[in-house]
Amino acid sequence: MTIKKDRDIEKIYTTSEFISKLRRLADSLEKNEKFEIQIAGERIYVPVRAEFNIEHEREGSEEEIEFQIKWSNE
Repeated sequence: MTIKKDRDIEKIYTTSEFISKLRRLADSLEKNEKFEIQIAGERIYVPVRAEFNIEHEREGSEEEIEFQIKWSNE
């Protein structure tokens, strides 16, 4: 098994790119299939067993919503 390097990347997408990725994610979830996405040059394979959550943060006048997908490779 290959050990992957730690990584913390935030990638900005256009509205149409974001919609396309969300649509593909939703399609994969409905079909109970793994989801594949490429982020900053690395292909990521999200397994069916992944957990999903939505996070909301507020600090001063700024607000943020994060759609998170988590899983372990062990």
